[in-house]
Amino acid sequence: MATPELLNLGFEFVEIFAFIVLATVGLAVIFGMMGIINLAHGEFILVGAYTTSFAVAAGLPLAAAMAVGVLATAAFGLVLERLIIRRLYGRLLDSMVVTWGISLVMIQLTRIAFGNTAPGVGIPFGQLPVVDGPVYYLVLAVVAVGVLGGLYALFMWTDFGVRARATMQDEATARSMGVDTDRMYTATFAIGSGLAGLAGALYAPVMTVTPEYGTSFLVEAFVAVVVGGSSVLLGTILASGFLGTVNAAFTNLAGTFMGQVAMLVAAIVAIRLMPDGITGLLSDLREKWGESE
Repeated sequence: MATPELLNLGFEFVEIFAFIVLATVGLAVIFGMMGIINLAHGEFILVGAYTTSFAVAAGLPLAAAMAVGVLATAAFGLVLERLIIRRLYGRLLDSMVVTWGISLVMIQLTRIAFGNTAPGVGIPFGQLPVVDGPVYYLVLAVVAVGVLGGLYALFMWTDFGVRARATMQDEATARSMGVDTDRMYTATFAIGSGLAGLAGALYAPVMTVTPEYGTSFLVEAFVAVVVGGSSVLLGTILASGFLGTVNAAFTNLAGTFMGQVAMLVAAIVAIRLMPDGITGLLSDLREKWGESE
């Protein structure tokens, strides 16, 4: 394979890996930490994109507009958790139905309030000289890695992370030890919402922002969460790497459509062979290794 083809394949992988990570991580935090299947995840992404687009149109610099988009989505998630979501903990099917309804309402309200498109946002940083693609996609990859690193530090090295993980593992025991589990759930949902808003804000320059904007992220997000398994961060990394590799390889060979098809087929095979996801398989192997010793 010639060097330009290798570069194109590498760039394709970086682009898809970043997209899957950023699309997935907010959903993974909410599902992994709280057990809520948020079918309105795409519309949280939509809030971030619309807020960013209108903030840029109002004259804010792009970076500041994205920050506003993230904060607006986190605030929206906090209010929604307080009013609706907190009544759905432990009710998996109910949470799916309610968040699906929220999704439909938000799409229609967005169309009524803002029309069929939001103001356009230009792609910053220009084009790469070697491969056919914008420099901005490399920036997205760096941000994706930074988000994963920041979440690892937050949940592993801080007092909040210890309390959040304790709440996830055993809510009753955590509450008896003095953890305000209601506050942990609210904060975690706000963080997951803000991460969804970040994905929407970051991709506003490279995708047309319409009321159905969030649906463009849903397939990759839900597939990656299922394939990754119960571990929020490790599952997101491994699933994004696996699915990104398959998608990039087939996209490079046969086009975008075949890349999507190959990714979904790979996901189906992975779920069939690893019902608990990649991290579930790793956990089982670790237990067997411990027993053999």
